[in-house]
Amino acid sequence: MADIELADAVAAIRDELLTATARGAGQDVAFKVGPVELEFTVELRADAKVKSGFKAWVVSADAEAGVTRGRTHRVAVTLTPQRPDGGDLLIAGNANRSGGPGDLSGHVED
Repeated sequence: MADIELADAVAAIRDELLTATARGAGQDVAFKVGPVELEFTVELRADAKVKSGFKAWVVSADAEAGVTRGRTHRVAVTLTPQRPDGGDLLIAGNANRSGGPGDLSGHVED
């Protein structure tokens, strides 16, 4: 597994929520997105480009076995998604779209 920065992992969750919102626009049933709880094992690494001098990298379960315990940390983050105007993020469907979830290529593994 390639290294991924913690910020990129959180951005991927944001992108998936936005995709779900776009796919669900205009439907009669909407879901209010509640808190999203994420838990990662991260490794702090020195980075001369970063003001604080360190970056947090998500460690996969496979890589975690090869990394010394003193260098990894468990991080739990709770995010409460909302729209830019401060309103609740809603996931709903498009009434004009044909049935089914649409194209899931890239989202569902065979």
